[in-house]
Amino acid sequence: MTFIQFADKSVPYTQFVEDVAARVVSLLKTDNADPDFVSQRRAFEIFGRRNVERWRRCDKIKPCKRPGRLEYRTAELRLLQRVEQDYFNR
Repeated sequence: MTFIQFADKSVPYTQFVEDVAARVVSLLKTDNADPDFVSQRRAFEIFGRRNVERWRRCDKIKPCKRPGRLEYRTAELRLLQRVEQDYFNR
């Protein structure tokens, strides 16, 4: 049996793969109903105005300009939401 060694414990490879697969399925189900794009106002409501503005200021996300509105790709916003970010490193 193959093990994956982490700093705090060893985990069997099959358990690790099953846990990752379960997490991926859970995220796919959660994101399934998301539209491809959301307006800036809706992005502020869902992800927080300061988060969206910081991501934009740091060039982690770019809005799509439509006539009379700004929109963001929902998948990119979800990714930034899930990534642990260190805001002290600039």
